[in-house]
Amino acid sequence: MSKISVCIPTFNRAYLLPYAIDSVLKQSEQDFELIVCDDGSGDGTAELMSQYTDNRIKYIRHPQNIGKSNNMRSGFDAASGKYFMKFDDDDRLTTDFLARTTAIFEQDSSIDFVGTDHWIIDINNVRDQEKTQENSRRWGRTNLPAGIVDNLLEVVFIQQSFQIGATLFRRQTLQELGFMLPNLQNCEDNDLFVRLALAGKKGYYLPELLMEYRYHAEQQGINRAIPYLFDKMQYLESYHFDSHKLEKIRKNRLAETQLLLGLRLVEKGETPKGRELILAGQSFSTTKAWTGLGLSLLPVELRSKAFSVLRQARG
Repeated sequence: MSKISVCIPTFNRAYLLPYAIDSVLKQSEQDFELIVCDDGSGDGTAELMSQYTDNRIKYIRHPQNIGKSNNMRSGFDAASGKYFMKFDDDDRLTTDFLARTTAIFEQDSSIDFVGTDHWIIDINNVRDQEKTQENSRRWGRTNLPAGIVDNLLEVVFIQQSFQIGATLFRRQTLQELGFMLPNLQNCEDNDLFVRLALAGKKGYYLPELLMEYRYHAEQQGINRAIPYLFDKMQYLESYHFDSHKLEKIRKNRLAETQLLLGLRLVEKGETPKGRELILAGQSFSTTKAWTGLGLSLLPVELRSKAFSVLRQARG
């Protein structure tokens, strides 16, 4: 049995997947198994994986797309290590990620997960120092001290400081919580961290840049935004916090998500549902809500241009 199970869920990323795999194979800690779970790729991923002969690599191929969280769950179910992590097929681990994070666990058996900071890299694997620093500030890692996080629920819900691809977990802890919820395409990572905090689990922050998160154009666009916002709304609706502070933030984020999703749906021509969500989220911004409702009166073929003009005017 390997000490660590590393899972890379993948879908149609044969051109980037080798970088992710190689970053695991080059770890200074070599006691691992690598599970690549393929969500029905049609781009030559299966042929790529057939070239790897390292017996520590397990390849799980689903004949058709079963969805992001379901694919991740299949990798988790196949894992046997004491520790577990998953990171995306377009990202990379630095050489000492596994060694540095497992060392924390071995110093304190009460810790349930160890998260680190990470680099921002571009499509050419070049690290961007400025974007990395900006990202660390944005997600509250710049001022997050090393060690066990005392106010874990606030850190994972308000600041969202932990990035799942830069986090190693005790596998038994994830088994207790059921790992990722099924049938989610987005926000499954936010949900997992909130459930860990609510369950009283211990998270440790290691302020070192030990993973590389890739930023590229494929991550943008309205067709990705709409399903993301739908899942974010579902995630935010699934909690009701005892803390007045947290509950106020949750409701405000939910209103923002409803408004943004409503605007996107109106732009695409899904008018009734779009208007309903705009009205539900109008407390976040009355001005945006009324603007969106006004634009919903335009013919569908004119809306995209009108929304584009507004975005350019704002920004």
